Amino acid sequence: MLKQRVITALILVAILLPTLAAQAAWPFAILTLVFISAAGWEWSRLNEAPGARAVIMGAAVAGSCLFVARYLGLSVWGASQAPVSDSLGHVHGWGHPLVGFATPAIIWLAALLIWVLGGAAVLRFGTAHWKQSPQLLRRLLGLALLVLAWLALVESKAQGLNYLLSVFCLVWAADIGAYFGGRTFGKNKLAPSISPGKSWEGVWSGMLAVALLSAIWIWIDRNVGVDSPSLYSRLLMGLGPVGMLAALAFLAAMSVVGDLFESLIKRQAGAKDSSQLLPGHGGVLDRIDALLPVLPLSLALMTLCHG
Repeated sequence: MLKQRVITALILVAILLPTLAAQAAWPFAILTLVFISAAGWEWSRLNEAPGARAVIMGAAVAGSCLFVARYLGLSVWGASQAPVSDSLGHVHGWGHPLVGFATPAIIWLAALLIWVLGGAAVLRFGTAHWKQSPQLLRRLLGLALLVLAWLALVESKAQGLNYLLSVFCLVWAADIGAYFGGRTFGKNKLAPSISPGKSWEGVWSGMLAVALLSAIWIWIDRNVGVDSPSLYSRLLMGLGPVGMLAALAFLAAMSVVGDLFESLIKRQAGAKDSSQLLPGHGGVLDRIDALLPVLPLSLALMTLCHG
């Protein structure tokens, strides 16, 4: 199993790295579109719509991503990174007046509302009500969450590799901190009906790990030449030290919500993994569950503190 996991991880890294290094945005956009469409296929199968309906769901995710990105004017096919002078400009929704419905800023703030209310519902009701909701509603919710995540991926890449990696590493640090903190100190269960292994002590440990990571990353931003500011530096500039730590704690908490949400869906479906598309790792949803809320919500915070 370990050998299989390592081989799969190496193949994924070998595919991903060239798209990150490319000056054009389209290699990364296409690769991530393939993955997010596969996640749509998995979502449909986990929600009692396998076979052709799952394939249609994957295609609907891909089509919706491209349509909304074009409508919003996001950088999907052109230059990978927006000019630094425009990094807070109207093209990317930061500093843009919040007028009209179809602006990037409104999209990120809508994602904030969906995930905060949805996360509260997950923790409040657990596994009791998910299967009772209409199948169409569950599929539409999955479509919306996956499209929002892909749009945020594309937008984060447009803000620079340093910004994108800082968001990824926030999720990984929260996960690693929660794992070791939970194993060492975990006594109070977070959501035993959804994920018995998670504890509140793990959540606090994850937040601490993210805070330490942000301090190191800000030092690197200030002392090493980087292509663009990271999420941490931009939050610090917009909110100050206390506000930055509060915002990072919120994002770390939402990464846990994303993990719990996918765990709830798998538990309702009686599945251990979302699929076997990634040998040794399960499915695409298993790998991106915590990123689903964090990617758009990090942009929502940027909108609020710089807009």
